[in-house]
Amino acid sequence: MGGLGKTTFAQLIFEDAEVQAHFDKKAWVCVSDPFDVIKIAKEILELVEEEKTQDCSIVSLQKLLKSIQAHIKDKKFLLVLDDVWTEDPIKWDNLKLPILMQTCAEGSRILVTTRKQEVAQMMRATSDMIMLDKLSHSDSLELFNSVAFRGREQDKSNKGFGDTAEKIVRKCGGLPLVVKTLGGLLLHKGTIREWEEVLNSEIWKVKVVQEDVFRPLLLSYYDLALEIKSCLLYCSTFPKDFEFSIEMLIEQWMSQDYLNVRENSEETTEGREVFNKLVMRCFFQDFQKHALTKEIIGCKMHDTVHDFVQYLTQNECFTMEATCTHGIETSSANDTTKPRPGDKVRHLTFKNASSISSIVNCEILRTLANFDSGITSIDSNLIRRLKRLRTLNLSRNLIWKVPEEIGDLMHLSLQTLRLDGCEQLAKLPDNMGKLINLKHLQLRGCAALRYLPKGIGSIRNLRTLDGDGRVYCSEDAEALTLGDLSMMNQLRRLSITIERIGEDAATMDDVLDALQPHENLESFILYGYKGSTWPTWMTTSYLTRLTAFYLESSYSSVLPPLGKLPSLKVLKLWRIAHLEEIGGEFFGIEETSSSSFPSLETLALSQLYSFEKWELGRGEAQDSSNSQMKSISIMPRLSSLYIVKCRKLKQLPDFLLQNAPLQNLLNLSSCILWQPS
Repeated sequence: MGGLGKTTFAQLIFEDAEVQAHFDKKAWVCVSDPFDVIKIAKEILELVEEEKTQDCSIVSLQKLLKSIQAHIKDKKFLLVLDDVWTEDPIKWDNLKLPILMQTCAEGSRILVTTRKQEVAQMMRATSDMIMLDKLSHSDSLELFNSVAFRGREQDKSNKGFGDTAEKIVRKCGGLPLVVKTLGGLLLHKGTIREWEEVLNSEIWKVKVVQEDVFRPLLLSYYDLALEIKSCLLYCSTFPKDFEFSIEMLIEQWMSQDYLNVRENSEETTEGREVFNKLVMRCFFQDFQKHALTKEIIGCKMHDTVHDFVQYLTQNECFTMEATCTHGIETSSANDTTKPRPGDKVRHLTFKNASSISSIVNCEILRTLANFDSGITSIDSNLIRRLKRLRTLNLSRNLIWKVPEEIGDLMHLSLQTLRLDGCEQLAKLPDNMGKLINLKHLQLRGCAALRYLPKGIGSIRNLRTLDGDGRVYCSEDAEALTLGDLSMMNQLRRLSITIERIGEDAATMDDVLDALQPHENLESFILYGYKGSTWPTWMTTSYLTRLTAFYLESSYSSVLPPLGKLPSLKVLKLWRIAHLEEIGGEFFGIEETSSSSFPSLETLALSQLYSFEKWELGRGEAQDSSNSQMKSISIMPRLSSLYIVKCRKLKQLPDFLLQNAPLQNLLNLSSCILWQPS
């Protein structure tokens, strides 16, 4: 049964310190269904060689397996195969697991999680099989209380809550997923009467597929607001075990108009609140956090929860799977008869397809997405028929050109176009400016894209322009220029490469000065800046709301006075080749200053190979005992300091360890540091 904790148990083993120390190489692969031997081999290789491989569609299985063997030869190797469904030995033979394990050192192991005893029999592992049992009542109650009474210790001691909790937990049947889900539901209900309503709900009597798990999930689902329900159900358009990017998920909720945006609020803010509410209800798990900001940036959905949302959306969401070179097979969430899409299908996902040319009832589609495919082209006639499409996801495919016909749909409702990872894409349609409702254009990893078409500057609603597209400094008849950006006043996220052509092109200093952002900018990444000075808007406290600033691969020898920024929480300086010294200009201290970096919590200095001197200032200001300096608060909230590969740095400034409430002094590698007593 799903929800017993098989994956969680395996994770505890995988992450155990003794296990980590015992094995030289480790790989965790979610196999799931359908069984894709190329995908599995590719993931194993990426994990053992610790870097991304080239696109799996152009790598043979034999080459992948040989590369894996080379990386695990004579090493103790732990391979976890999570969520295995197929017991077909022919499919497993293609993965050559016995040969791989013969390559490893003695003591290597394979750990498998599955719901099916037939899988253990096929792998000849029945003698080493662990059957997980349901939780005892006492363990279930302890788990429930840890979720439902989080931050409510006074209620935990209340007999009324305690008695009701006992009865609710008995209905959970010892399933950890159910216990956590109901705990998350009741965390937000503050009266005993509300708890009793859950206990006595008619939903417990509903007959549904996998009723032991689905009925408690229904209780939590029906308690959600309408817009939150819509956002949860949209997750069924993604494959099982998909690693969600929170940014992408919110972006697609926005495209479907699911978010109820309040006055004076941003859609992204509302989206984050919706996500957080779903997290608290235990609909997501396996969270990934940003290394510096600690904000959740990625997650997964438990496969049983995924089955549940697919169960609720089986008439509106469809998955089409290619079963051969020339055909596409259709399947719905929980229907093994695999009918063709009906009149109600709004969101269509296709997998393992090399081309897509004909879809039944495509005129009513709102989402068309692909996963694990190698599409080389899109039929122009199909594009013309997608009149209600809001999200088109063609990421990580082999297409080299988007059909011009996409711009002919002048009133197209398309709001999100994802082309990231399409490495062979060289050109976008010149008439893209006609996509008047487009809000998000994702082009990350489109290295072959020569330029962004000028028409993009006409898309007034564009919120996200993110990727490798080039924007030109000098005027160009076809390309988007810096001047065109001035008309795009709805942009919330801008990631571009600036191209300078000709001797008369503006200098880097002029370019950055002209790119003055809105004063409410919250995060800023500057990569490859070769200017000799900093623009005025970076030398004052103009960016009052800036919370994160990353300066990467810069050629400057002097830093801007970032200490003046009142809201800056995260600062990362990385690979600044000519930076030898951090001095007074960095702290932005003036005669009237009372503080420097008043909000900074995390500071990361990485690969500053010329960096050798770090001082508060020059002359008298350098003396931390100076009466003027004593009255200035410097980095009062700094809690985490990362210093990585700063080989010439030998000393930290006195104020840093004397005044800042450092909790983490992390990753001090390749440095020789003196710390004051």
